[in-house]
Amino acid sequence: MDKPLNNRAWFLVLPVLALVAFSAVLPLMTVVNYSVQDTFGGNQFFWAGLEWFEEVIHSDRIRAALGRQILFSAIILAIEIPLGIFVALNMPKKGVWASFCLVLMALPLLIPWNVVGTIWQVFGRVDIGLLGYALSSLGIDYNYVNDPIDAWVTVIVMDVWHWTSLVALLCYAGLQSIPDAYYQAARIDQASRWKVFRYIELPKMQGVLLIAVLLRFMDSFMIYTEPFVVTGGGPGNATTFLSIDLVKMAVGQFDLGPAAAFSLIYFLVILLISFVFYTVMTKEQETP
Repeated sequence: MDKPLNNRAWFLVLPVLALVAFSAVLPLMTVVNYSVQDTFGGNQFFWAGLEWFEEVIHSDRIRAALGRQILFSAIILAIEIPLGIFVALNMPKKGVWASFCLVLMALPLLIPWNVVGTIWQVFGRVDIGLLGYALSSLGIDYNYVNDPIDAWVTVIVMDVWHWTSLVALLCYAGLQSIPDAYYQAARIDQASRWKVFRYIELPKMQGVLLIAVLLRFMDSFMIYTEPFVVTGGGPGNATTFLSIDLVKMAVGQFDLGPAAAFSLIYFLVILLISFVFYTVMTKEQETP
């Protein structure tokens, strides 16, 4: 005889569902409401349909910001994923030094985003910053305030310093899960270091690498605080990424309708690209 289903456990989930509805669903509904309406103040709204979406899609300003954003995320993934794997492979596996390295790698992740931006803003200044002063002393013309290339390099190096540790720690956890029997069999077969990495370590890290790629892509594609604190989106619009452009539109210009449509398109782009990443990488894992 089948036991009757006990659905009382769902009551434990209700507080979480209520919190998600309050913190996510209701704001999203508000954004959707603003994206299809226009207002002239006085809490009076007029139906605008898809007008704001068409304006955002055909905006050269937003297309330029999207190009900068895609370029930034591509550079970040191309640097941080291989560098994180390299660091994880060279970290000690046991002993006091392993604990020391884990704590050291976790330190950048504990620093708030606005503090990271402030640190690099001061660090890169030519007059008082150690990096800016050292480069100037070496005869290198470095000024992230006036030079777009210097601004890009500064923002990229800052992000690499801040987030490579996450990739390294995830890869390190994947390496720690590999049984010693795999390495013993490789030594018996006299496998080279490259073959050990290619056929043992890399396949075992695929799961954590998927998480690392998704996390780093989503975070880099939504980056706001660090470049805004360091460069303010400048010089000019050189480091004005999508998030910075969205805040300027919503807060600076107070264009609520276009900003709401922009944010929804922004959300869908991130969701779509993350889905593509996840689908491709999971299919590669399933391939024998």
